[in-house]
Amino acid sequence: MSKIKVLTIFGTRPEAIKMAPLVKEIEKNSDVLESVVCVTAQHRQILDQVLELFEIKPDYDLDIMKENQNLWSLTSDVLLKTKEVIDEVKPDVVLVHGDTTTSMAAALSAFYAKVPVGHVEAGLRTFDKYYPFPEEINRVFTDAICTYYFAPTDKSCENLVKSNVAKENIYKTGNTVIDALLYTVENHVEEVEGLELKPNLKTILMTSHRRENFGEPIREICKAILELVKNNDDIQVVYPVHPNPNVRKPVYELLDNVERVHLIEPLEYAQFCSLMKKAHIILTDSGGVQEEAPSLGKPVLVLRDTTERPEAIEYGTVKLVGTDKVKIVSTVEKLLRDETEYKKMSEAINPYGDGLASKRIVEVLKKIK
Repeated sequence: MSKIKVLTIFGTRPEAIKMAPLVKEIEKNSDVLESVVCVTAQHRQILDQVLELFEIKPDYDLDIMKENQNLWSLTSDVLLKTKEVIDEVKPDVVLVHGDTTTSMAAALSAFYAKVPVGHVEAGLRTFDKYYPFPEEINRVFTDAICTYYFAPTDKSCENLVKSNVAKENIYKTGNTVIDALLYTVENHVEEVEGLELKPNLKTILMTSHRRENFGEPIREICKAILELVKNNDDIQVVYPVHPNPNVRKPVYELLDNVERVHLIEPLEYAQFCSLMKKAHIILTDSGGVQEEAPSLGKPVLVLRDTTERPEAIEYGTVKLVGTDKVKIVSTVEKLLRDETEYKKMSEAINPYGDGLASKRIVEVLKKIK
């Protein structure tokens, strides 16, 4: 009996983190499944760090990243180059992840080749096509194309049913990011070289890189950080700054050389996990961090006005604060001063999984023929 050929396509660091444990699980089942990995390198350097951590060597590396690339060229590059890979590999199924341009364009490429698509982290929605941009349409479009829906939560399953997806094609799996986090925390503890944090201060870890926060929103976030360190001498802020110039320019203009604010280069995943463990509070516009940090008992404040992860709000592990300076400052300071409020968030149950999502997905893949 021939093996089921699984082509996994991803291109950004968040995708790599969430797909890595699934790739490793597919490899463990090599008696039934044949794993082929293609990276588009939509993010180059920070993608490579994750591949090295999980010891994944791609079979195809499209290396499409360009300086300050735009969505038009990125979409066309992924579409055309993945066509060549799909034509050569002739997979039985193509797996994509989440809401990136790589996921959407690779899914479309597979659809044109009449190859079934499996969408890992299917069913997430804000129901606002411009927020987050372009992620909301990317995931809706990918769900419209695919055959197998690997949904992380009950809510994402419900969203798919409401979109007229057949229930028999929906599989609730949990989120593979928890698989990745638990593996990394257990096996790869890495400190950040040169980062000298004072042990008597509470650490606030921050990330912000979303397109919808470019411009004035990112400036408002930075102004909130300025006010927080001015008003609270018991905190220190660590901000790994995304390489996109739309992020770096305003961040360094406002926060460079500010006392107790550490602007550092993007971290390898294991280092970031170590920092999350040390953090007291996390500010982020990242989807993955919203899912990961609660597993480590860290309150998360989301620097966005909406989230496609409403379960975290319902369970109390995250709060939306948007990009309004006043709201950011007041919410952080409440957590700093109100032990009951802090405990309520830090001890809330994480709705995103138990670390077994990859195993559940593989069990489905083994039965697709």
